[in-house]
Amino acid sequence: MARVAVLTGEVRASGVGKSIDTTTLLLPTDVAADPGECVVLRGPNGSGKTTLLRIIGGLLEPTTGTATIGGRQADERDRAIRAAVAALIGVPATYRDLTLIDHLVLVDSTWGSDPNTSDDRGLALLEELGIAQLHDRFPHELSSGQEQLFRLALTLSRPCSVLLLDEPEQRLDTTKRQVVAGVIRGRTGAGATVVMACHDPALIEALATRVVDVVPAR
Repeated sequence: MARVAVLTGEVRASGVGKSIDTTTLLLPTDVAADPGECVVLRGPNGSGKTTLLRIIGGLLEPTTGTATIGGRQADERDRAIRAAVAALIGVPATYRDLTLIDHLVLVDSTWGSDPNTSDDRGLALLEELGIAQLHDRFPHELSSGQEQLFRLALTLSRPCSVLLLDEPEQRLDTTKRQVVAGVIRGRTGAGATVVMACHDPALIEALATRVVDVVPAR
Protein backbone atom coordinates (compact mmCIF):
# COMPACT_ATOMS: atom_id res chain seq x y z
CA MET A 1 0.00 0.00 0.00
CA ALA A 2 1.31 3.45 -0.93
CA ARG A 3 2.44 5.54 1.98
CA VAL A 4 0.18 8.52 2.78
CA ALA A 5 1.88 11.91 2.90
CA VAL A 6 1.86 13.50 6.35
CA LEU A 7 0.57 17.03 5.97
CA THR A 8 1.24 19.89 8.35
CA GLY A 9 -1.68 21.92 9.59
CA GLU A 10 -1.31 25.17 7.67
CA VAL A 11 -4.80 26.07 6.46
CA ARG A 12 -5.14 28.64 3.71
CA ALA A 13 -8.33 29.76 2.01
CA SER A 14 -7.90 32.57 -0.48
CA GLY A 15 -11.00 34.27 -1.84
CA VAL A 16 -13.10 31.13 -1.55
CA GLY A 17 -16.76 31.57 -2.42
CA LYS A 18 -19.63 29.32 -3.41
CA SER A 19 -22.63 29.89 -5.64
CA ILE A 20 -25.22 27.52 -7.04
CA ASP A 21 -26.97 28.90 -10.09
CA THR A 22 -28.01 32.41 -9.00
CA THR A 23 -27.82 31.70 -5.25
CA THR A 24 -24.70 32.81 -3.36
CA LEU A 25 -23.94 30.56 -0.41
CA LEU A 26 -20.64 32.18 0.52
CA LEU A 27 -19.08 35.46 -0.52
CA PRO A 28 -15.31 35.34 -1.25
CA THR A 29 -13.54 34.91 2.09
CA ASP A 30 -9.94 34.51 3.27
CA VAL A 31 -8.85 32.26 6.14
CA ALA A 32 -5.34 31.61 7.42
CA ALA A 33 -4.66 29.28 10.35
CA ASP A 34 -1.39 27.76 11.52
CA PRO A 35 -0.55 24.88 13.88
CA GLY A 36 -1.42 25.76 17.45
CA GLU A 37 -4.01 28.34 16.44
CA CYS A 38 -7.78 28.40 16.83
CA VAL A 39 -9.40 30.55 14.17
CA VAL A 40 -13.08 31.27 14.75
CA LEU A 41 -15.55 31.88 11.94
CA ARG A 42 -18.17 34.34 13.17
CA GLY A 43 -21.34 35.47 11.45
CA PRO A 44 -25.14 35.19 11.46
CA ASN A 45 -26.96 32.03 10.47
CA GLY A 46 -26.98 31.72 6.72
CA SER A 47 -23.78 33.67 6.19
CA GLY A 48 -21.93 30.62 4.89
CA LYS A 49 -19.82 29.47 7.84
CA THR A 50 -20.67 25.80 7.32
CA THR A 51 -20.06 26.13 3.59
CA LEU A 52 -16.66 27.65 4.33
CA LEU A 53 -15.75 24.81 6.69
CA ARG A 54 -16.76 22.26 4.05
CA ILE A 55 -14.58 23.99 1.47
CA ILE A 56 -11.60 24.11 3.86
CA GLY A 57 -12.02 20.40 4.58
CA GLY A 58 -12.19 19.51 0.90
CA LEU A 59 -15.79 18.37 1.15
CA LEU A 60 -17.06 21.03 -1.25
CA GLU A 61 -15.41 22.59 -4.28
CA PRO A 62 -15.42 26.39 -4.23
CA THR A 63 -16.83 28.38 -7.13
CA THR A 64 -14.07 30.94 -6.66
CA GLY A 65 -10.73 30.92 -4.88
CA THR A 66 -8.54 28.14 -3.54
CA ALA A 67 -8.21 26.20 -0.29
CA THR A 68 -5.14 24.28 0.80
CA ILE A 69 -3.96 22.24 3.77
CA GLY A 70 -0.23 21.94 4.25
CA GLY A 71 0.18 23.47 0.80
CA ARG A 72 -1.96 20.79 -0.83
CA GLN A 73 -5.32 21.43 -2.49
CA ALA A 74 -8.14 20.61 -0.08
CA ASP A 75 -9.94 17.65 -1.64
CA GLU A 76 -11.45 14.80 0.36
CA ARG A 77 -10.63 12.39 -2.45
CA ASP A 78 -6.95 12.91 -1.58
CA ARG A 79 -5.88 10.37 1.04
CA ALA A 80 -3.43 12.82 2.57
CA ILE A 81 -6.20 15.38 3.09
CA ARG A 82 -8.47 12.76 4.64
CA ALA A 83 -5.68 11.73 6.99
CA ALA A 84 -5.00 15.33 8.01
CA VAL A 85 -8.54 16.54 8.67
CA ALA A 86 -11.02 15.58 11.39
CA ALA A 87 -14.31 17.41 11.02
CA LEU A 88 -17.52 17.75 12.95
CA ILE A 89 -19.77 19.21 10.28
CA GLY A 90 -23.29 17.87 10.42
CA VAL A 91 -24.31 14.65 12.14
CA PRO A 92 -21.74 11.83 12.07
CA ALA A 93 -22.91 8.31 11.31
CA THR A 94 -23.55 6.08 14.31
CA TYR A 95 -24.78 2.53 14.77
CA ARG A 96 -27.74 1.68 16.94
CA ASP A 97 -26.26 -1.59 18.20
CA LEU A 98 -22.84 -0.18 19.20
CA THR A 99 -22.18 1.50 22.55
CA LEU A 100 -20.25 4.76 22.84
CA ILE A 101 -17.01 2.99 23.65
CA ASP A 102 -17.60 0.53 20.80
CA HIS A 103 -17.81 3.47 18.39
CA LEU A 104 -14.60 5.03 19.70
CA VAL A 105 -12.71 1.73 19.54
CA LEU A 106 -13.88 1.30 15.95
CA VAL A 107 -12.68 4.74 14.92
CA ASP A 108 -9.42 4.42 16.84
CA SER A 109 -8.51 1.08 15.30
CA THR A 110 -9.62 2.15 11.82
CA TRP A 111 -7.00 4.90 11.89
CA GLY A 112 -4.19 2.49 12.73
CA SER A 113 -3.84 2.70 16.49
CA ASP A 114 -2.99 -0.33 18.61
CA PRO A 115 -6.29 -2.22 19.02
CA ASN A 116 -5.10 -3.62 22.35
CA THR A 117 -5.24 -0.16 23.92
CA SER A 118 -8.17 1.34 21.99
CA ASP A 119 -10.48 0.93 24.97
CA ASP A 120 -8.12 2.90 27.20
CA ARG A 121 -7.91 5.80 24.75
CA GLY A 122 -11.67 5.81 24.22
CA LEU A 123 -12.42 5.88 27.93
CA ALA A 124 -9.84 8.64 28.47
CA LEU A 125 -11.49 10.75 25.80
CA LEU A 126 -14.96 10.25 27.28
CA GLU A 127 -13.52 11.19 30.67
CA GLU A 128 -11.99 14.35 29.18
CA LEU A 129 -15.43 15.33 27.91
CA GLY A 130 -17.14 14.43 31.18
CA ILE A 131 -19.23 11.51 29.90
CA ALA A 132 -17.14 8.47 30.85
CA GLN A 133 -20.04 7.15 32.93
CA LEU A 134 -22.01 6.75 29.70
CA HIS A 135 -19.47 4.51 27.96
CA ASP A 136 -21.81 1.53 27.80
CA ARG A 137 -24.85 3.50 26.61
CA PHE A 138 -26.12 3.43 23.05
CA PRO A 139 -26.26 6.69 21.04
CA HIS A 140 -30.07 6.70 20.98
CA GLU A 141 -30.12 6.67 24.80
CA LEU A 142 -28.32 10.01 25.14
CA SER A 143 -29.78 13.41 25.89
CA SER A 144 -29.26 16.21 23.38
CA GLY A 145 -26.25 17.63 25.21
CA GLN A 146 -24.72 14.20 25.80
CA GLU A 147 -25.15 13.40 22.12
CA GLN A 148 -23.25 16.57 21.16
CA LEU A 149 -20.36 15.62 23.45
CA PHE A 150 -20.32 12.13 21.95
CA ARG A 151 -20.17 13.63 18.45
CA LEU A 152 -17.14 15.61 19.57
CA ALA A 153 -15.60 12.43 20.98
CA LEU A 154 -16.08 10.66 17.64
CA THR A 155 -14.33 13.52 15.87
CA LEU A 156 -11.48 13.74 18.37
CA SER A 157 -10.88 9.99 18.52
CA ARG A 158 -8.88 9.94 15.29
CA PRO A 159 -5.47 11.49 14.63
CA CYS A 160 -5.42 14.76 12.71
CA SER A 161 -3.40 17.92 12.18
CA VAL A 162 -6.47 20.01 11.34
CA LEU A 163 -9.69 20.03 13.36
CA LEU A 164 -12.80 21.61 11.84
CA LEU A 165 -15.78 22.19 14.14
CA ASP A 166 -19.18 23.59 13.24
CA GLU A 167 -20.65 25.22 16.36
CA PRO A 168 -19.32 22.65 18.86
CA GLU A 169 -21.10 24.55 21.64
CA GLN A 170 -24.62 23.86 20.39
CA ARG A 171 -27.00 22.19 22.87
CA LEU A 172 -24.44 22.50 25.69
CA ASP A 173 -24.89 24.40 28.94
CA THR A 174 -22.28 26.84 30.25
CA THR A 175 -20.42 24.22 32.27
CA LYS A 176 -20.12 21.81 29.36
CA ARG A 177 -19.05 24.62 27.05
CA GLN A 178 -16.18 25.29 29.42
CA VAL A 179 -15.26 21.60 29.24
CA VAL A 180 -15.24 21.76 25.44
CA ALA A 181 -13.12 24.90 25.57
CA GLY A 182 -10.56 23.06 27.66
CA VAL A 183 -10.50 20.12 25.27
CA ILE A 184 -10.01 22.38 22.24
CA ARG A 185 -7.31 24.32 24.06
CA GLY A 186 -5.56 21.03 24.72
CA ARG A 187 -5.60 20.17 21.03
CA THR A 188 -4.14 23.50 19.96
CA GLY A 189 -1.58 23.22 22.74
CA ALA A 190 -0.51 19.90 21.22
CA GLY A 191 -0.03 21.59 17.84
CA ALA A 192 -3.31 20.99 16.04
CA THR A 193 -4.86 23.68 13.87
CA VAL A 194 -8.47 24.40 14.78
CA VAL A 195 -10.96 26.25 12.59
CA MET A 196 -14.41 26.50 14.11
CA ALA A 197 -17.70 28.27 13.55
CA CYS A 198 -19.05 29.65 16.81
CA HIS A 199 -21.81 31.93 18.12
CA ASP A 200 -20.83 31.99 21.80
CA PRO A 201 -18.93 35.21 22.70
CA ALA A 202 -17.45 33.64 25.84
CA LEU A 203 -16.11 30.65 23.91
CA ILE A 204 -14.72 32.91 21.20
CA GLU A 205 -12.99 35.03 23.83
CA ALA A 206 -11.54 31.96 25.49
CA LEU A 207 -10.22 30.24 22.37
CA ALA A 208 -9.78 32.48 19.34
CA THR A 209 -6.32 33.51 18.25
CA ARG A 210 -8.03 35.16 15.29
CA VAL A 211 -11.63 35.83 14.24
CA VAL A 212 -12.88 35.81 10.66
CA ASP A 213 -16.18 37.60 10.15
CA VAL A 214 -18.19 35.82 7.47
CA VAL A 215 -20.37 38.37 5.71
CA PRO A 216 -23.79 37.19 4.50
CA ALA A 217 -24.70 37.65 0.86
CA ARG A 218 -27.38 40.25 0.27
